Amino acid sequence: MKAGIVGLPNVGKSTLFNALTRSRKAEAANYPFCTIDPNVGIVTVPDERLAVLQGIAKTNVVIPAAIEFVDIAGLVAGASKGEGLGNKFLANIREVDSVLQVVRCFEDADVVHNMGSVDPVRDIEVISTELVLADLEAVASRIDKTQKKAKSGDKEAVAELALLEKLQPHLNEGKTANVMEASDEEKVLMKHFQLLTAKPVLFACNVAEDDLADAEANPFVQKVAEFVRTHHDAAYVPISAKIESELIDLSTEEALEFLQDLGVSDSGVSSLIRASYDLLGLQTYFTAGEKEVRAWTIVKGWKAPQAAGVIHTDFEHGFIKAEVVSYEDLSSLGSVHAARDAGKYRLEGKDYVFKDGDVAVFRFNN
Repeated sequence: MKAGIVGLPNVGKSTLFNALTRSRKAEAANYPFCTIDPNVGIVTVPDERLAVLQGIAKTNVVIPAAIEFVDIAGLVAGASKGEGLGNKFLANIREVDSVLQVVRCFEDADVVHNMGSVDPVRDIEVISTELVLADLEAVASRIDKTQKKAKSGDKEAVAELALLEKLQPHLNEGKTANVMEASDEEKVLMKHFQLLTAKPVLFACNVAEDDLADAEANPFVQKVAEFVRTHHDAAYVPISAKIESELIDLSTEEALEFLQDLGVSDSGVSSLIRASYDLLGLQTYFTAGEKEVRAWTIVKGWKAPQAAGVIHTDFEHGFIKAEVVSYEDLSSLGSVHAARDAGKYRLEGKDYVFKDGDVAVFRFNN
């Protein structure tokens, strides 16, 4: 799963990407379009449960869950018509599963804002407008292609055309596709359209170093919070990309001390990674043994055979049963033996829907 980091030029995208990936892969400079080709990094998902399971399993090998972040070139007004790096931007964003939009929530005369002033809501609307315009063009093109099939009585084409004709006026009002009321069937169908505004969105409010301890009091963050509540099916997380960039080369102990001096326990990156993971509709289950403790990423709502399949396709095809215990039960009882004695291990079949935190062993035919 990929989360694309987007935003206007000079809002802190590349700085945040470097912070998330604990690298200096992305050039962060005080001029527009210092990012041209997207930078890609794999980021582990913070999960305190892994350390507990490691103690229970008595293993030295721990493998956390991970997601991929893509740092995409800055967008400007007119991108949908090819302005700036518009065409490249739109092509890159089409390839990701969710959007992490960085919005500038700090004043700094030394950091140029390409629109002349700091206004995060205006910045959000600029990007939303460009994505909506691109989607409108895609919808109009698809309507032209679908009409002939629909007139011939093709049932799939009829359903597709009905949804497209519902989307068009919605987008024309400047609204994003992800806030349009749609049935479960329509949501599944909409995925085939690959609309930019149908992707789930998380806003990263990039605040100044001095504001992080009380970020919710920042007037820019408050504006984003209000906008998100009224205009988007989305969430926001305050973060200081500048602080995070200063933590890259520090040890865990040094970083914690640095943050404590600022009056915070976390700069926001852990919250941002977890929120991105959740935004993608993902959850974690675990396997835990002497060989390793490992977090496996699955989509919420997946059943046992699908969950087994992320380990190996043979597990899914030959699935018999899943031996499952919840993390809460295993951690509170302290051992596999105690959990078994307490009757907390269950044998689940093909229809069992995995829950976040399940610890599993699979039985399957070779």
